[in-house]
Amino acid sequence: MTEATTRLTRRPEWRALQAHRSELEQRPMRALFQEDPQRFQRFSTEAAGLFLDYSKNRITSATLPLLSALARACGLPQRIEDLFSGATLNNTEHRPVLHTALRSPATADVRVAGHNIIPDIQATLDHMESFVTRIHNGDCKGFSGQPIRDVVSIGIGGSYLGPRMVTDALKPFSREGICCHYVANIDGTDISEVLAQIQPETTLFLVQSKSFSTQETLANSEVARDWLVQAGATGQDLPMQFAAVTSKPEAAIRFGVHKDHIFPMWDWVGGRYSLWSAIGLPIALTLGMAHFRELLDGAHAMDKHFRSAPLEQNLPVIMALLGVWNVNFWGASSHAIITYDEYLQALPAHLQQLDMESNGKRVTRDGQDVEYHTGPVIWGGVGANGQHAYHQLLHQGTLLIPVDFIIPMRTHNPVARHHETLFANCLSQSQALMQGKTLAEARAELMADGLSAPDADWLAPHKVIPGNKPSNTLTFDQTTPAAIGALIALYEHRTFVQGIVWNLNSFDQWGVELGKQLGKPIMAQLAGESGTEGVDASTAGLIERFRKG
Repeated sequence: MTEATTRLTRRPEWRALQAHRSELEQRPMRALFQEDPQRFQRFSTEAAGLFLDYSKNRITSATLPLLSALARACGLPQRIEDLFSGATLNNTEHRPVLHTALRSPATADVRVAGHNIIPDIQATLDHMESFVTRIHNGDCKGFSGQPIRDVVSIGIGGSYLGPRMVTDALKPFSREGICCHYVANIDGTDISEVLAQIQPETTLFLVQSKSFSTQETLANSEVARDWLVQAGATGQDLPMQFAAVTSKPEAAIRFGVHKDHIFPMWDWVGGRYSLWSAIGLPIALTLGMAHFRELLDGAHAMDKHFRSAPLEQNLPVIMALLGVWNVNFWGASSHAIITYDEYLQALPAHLQQLDMESNGKRVTRDGQDVEYHTGPVIWGGVGANGQHAYHQLLHQGTLLIPVDFIIPMRTHNPVARHHETLFANCLSQSQALMQGKTLAEARAELMADGLSAPDADWLAPHKVIPGNKPSNTLTFDQTTPAAIGALIALYEHRTFVQGIVWNLNSFDQWGVELGKQLGKPIMAQLAGESGTEGVDASTAGLIERFRKG
């Protein structure tokens, strides 16, 4: 192996963490809590309106300094500056990474190739505001002269997951009169179900594609255009019932979008980081531009904290390093995001793309194979539903699965004692993961319930819960635009930090490209336009079954 391949695991900081992990092997978390009455205060922090309790991780006061030493050895402080200053962090595509600039104040100065991009960003925000105002005021009309009442956002990946998650999360802030729908899947059922809910005379279609060549997005957009034509729209009407967010305005105009309805995307913003840009138009149209700006402000507050706070007190850094600790030193291969807020049910899907597309990599930035695990599988759902489904595996399964529990202190819908009950469920789950139940405790419970000693001895092993399962609990006052902005930015920076420690390029996604490349010839083969010579037997056999079907 080359030194480049093994440089992370050969670092003294890595070896110090291995030794520290061995020291903690026989120290269960419930004992750590018993030994330190101040553990909660010691291992909790807050920033940008978010509060993090990370005391239910298998750590001591020595752990975070050791992890921070590893991060410093990997150059994290300088990389954080690089993120904000426009350095070429995406080294395989030779691009800076500046989604943070999208939420910077108008007075900022962030340069790409010597050009300050902040005025461009502000001009786009002003264009968005003008467009949103026209829609909300009824000035944008469909082909029959009626005002727009429905917006259909057509996009996939980051052009879909982020905006959809935010509009769901902030439903209490939605404006009356505009309903936003989303179409992502190439499955015809997706767009068919949406079209069945709306009227062509009062619908605006928003095409979200940086390249304006994304297969799924273009195919659905063509269906939408045909639908309007069949309803009576003319070629003169169509440009006003479409808008586009793209880096290829000429392609959008050729498709039939009016030039005043085209918004820019930039190469220095990746799709999974793009909801802060004009890709966020569905958010602005649904919530209003004032709330969209509050979303940006919340993210910027987290940006300022991330850039300025010492590593040991830095909320995204702490969460990232705990993730490294659990993956590389305790063997976790997946990570659950469980939201105790119905409005946040789409958050795990957005974070899944953010994390797995960023850090699902097998080589370092310089192209060398890694010899350690990188990004875990991100999954999750909404609590308390999961308690009656997959929590069983979290508690008694053989896999170590760290959990982030996310819950607001206040609900938008105070029904009876529901939120109090919900909060109790959230806390009890994290407590149970941490402390578990011993064989002796299980047996004593059964005896107290009246079982005989032999019956208690037989049943008790089935009720043992090992504990020592790590979790974080994230809370905030209420689900608001600022809180959601800070929450998403937190996870963006958490993902970035882990990528730096693992020496990855977190901003390319070459694994996504192979399927696209192979899909084009398969389309021709399915249509019978070309043969299947040279294609593997499985793919060729399935193509033949489709042709006969």
